[in-house]
Amino acid sequence: MSANGSTTVFTNGDAPASKKQKTGASSLHDDHQCVLVLDYGSQYTQLICRRIREIGAFSMMFPGDASMERIKSVNPKVVILSGGPNSVHVEGSPRVPEDFFGYCQQNSIPVLGICYGMQLIVQMLGGVVGSGVAGGEYGRMPILIQPGSRLYSFQDNTQPNVWMSHGDEATQLPEGFKVVAKSEQGAVVAIEDQARRIFGLQYHPEVAHTEQGTDTLRHFLLDIAGLTADWSMAEVLETQLKLIKEQVGPTQHAICALSGGVDSTVAATLVHKVLGERLHCVFVDHGLLRYKEGERVMEMFTQHLHLPVTKVDHKDVMLAKLKGVTDPERKRKIIGAEFIEVFKAFANNMEKELGHKPTFLVQGTLYPDVIESCPPPGSGQKHSHTIKSHHNVGGLPKDLQFSLIEPFRELFKDEVRAIGRLLGVPETFIKRHPFPGPGMGVRILGDVTEGDRLEVLCMVDEIYINAIKEFGLYDEIWQAFAVFLPIKSVGVQGDQRTHSHVVGLRAVCSSDGMTADWYPFTPEFLRTVSARICNQVRSVNRVVYDITSKPPSTIEWE
Repeated sequence: MSANGSTTVFTNGDAPASKKQKTGASSLHDDHQCVLVLDYGSQYTQLICRRIREIGAFSMMFPGDASMERIKSVNPKVVILSGGPNSVHVEGSPRVPEDFFGYCQQNSIPVLGICYGMQLIVQMLGGVVGSGVAGGEYGRMPILIQPGSRLYSFQDNTQPNVWMSHGDEATQLPEGFKVVAKSEQGAVVAIEDQARRIFGLQYHPEVAHTEQGTDTLRHFLLDIAGLTADWSMAEVLETQLKLIKEQVGPTQHAICALSGGVDSTVAATLVHKVLGERLHCVFVDHGLLRYKEGERVMEMFTQHLHLPVTKVDHKDVMLAKLKGVTDPERKRKIIGAEFIEVFKAFANNMEKELGHKPTFLVQGTLYPDVIESCPPPGSGQKHSHTIKSHHNVGGLPKDLQFSLIEPFRELFKDEVRAIGRLLGVPETFIKRHPFPGPGMGVRILGDVTEGDRLEVLCMVDEIYINAIKEFGLYDEIWQAFAVFLPIKSVGVQGDQRTHSHVVGLRAVCSSDGMTADWYPFTPEFLRTVSARICNQVRSVNRVVYDITSKPPSTIEWE
């Protein structure tokens, strides 16, 4: 049993082997060469994992102070030490186990340290890390690559621009290492020990601002480490179909929590391929949906995807539970708990029909959900702070009473979309913008039930999304939505003073939701949509547009 009282059929590799054996479960690293990323708290650690998969290798993330036993449990072929906000000089700062480098050398495992990870390599292997030149280097700047480097042997450009973010720097290298790149100010920004295959970068190769950064990672993984680029969604799909068939017995039934989003729908389509009529999908109308979302989603499920779906009206109960609640974490946990109560009641009704209760619950949980909800039960992640609890991870109650089937728990959003295409899910559905399980509950700041907040937000959101489609921008944007702000502003409408609601608009571009940039709408579009909102929703007299990227913000406001 997992820490939340459920048996996890598919894990993200964080659970000890003993827990997996209880269900006979398997993880994707069992069938692929694993690149293990040890997380020291960088805002870009998840992006490292994503870049590795784009290159064609399978990646996993563990906390930076994971034990040797845990590191060995996934049999890594490469280990990457991430960046982070810590300093190696601070007592108690996270580090790898003392026998880590010996283990890697004994097993011919290449190691790459990035930023803090490089400093950790230098200090732990006998070098010196000191204060950076001129207080550190930050942002985009050129570096000077030295001749004879293994790490840069593929690269013709000897002065690429890279993304720096460091205060400390290596001032004396350990024995066996050499400097292979410096900054214009003379700081050491790349090192290597070719004999031990240990490398370090004092910049972020994973971010788009670094020229040939992905090429550097590809060269390291495929040429230096000798990995095979065998990570493909077609193989993942076949693996998950096999695992579901193994885990769910021939007479057992499962419930699938459908939200109307891409993740849960693709998960339902995948599991339905194995279980057929033994899968029972539940779509919960919790009163926090978009304008006419329930009708539209049900039509899509039944007419286009041909999934067996039961719609449950839980609006009154959910809104009563949320009345007066303003803390976003508490809202998410209440919504998550109420979802489970619906599924339990549904399972009890199914027991009367079938003679036995469905014991499995299918969810569209993604790897970013797990990461952002850390530390989830048993994950052990300490150096990346909890960003928010996702209703299907951190919001699950301890007495879940279901065995979880989460086929996408180790995947990113675009990987799930690729599987959806392989399963024949219509492209119009695949391209739908993400919609959070808690719905408008995390898009209304403060008490969801106060006044006409829900009604106002639904109307504003509908106008906004329709305008995006009208201007032909929908497919260019990863996610767009409106936010209800708990403030009022003074305005003039119909020659009269008003004191009305303020709404925010958000639109971002992203590939996986882990990082995002705000979408640069034209002034014409913003003028049009603002006028429409203020004219059609009389209780709104001010519209603002969010121009914050992730990081420092999250995509959702709560």
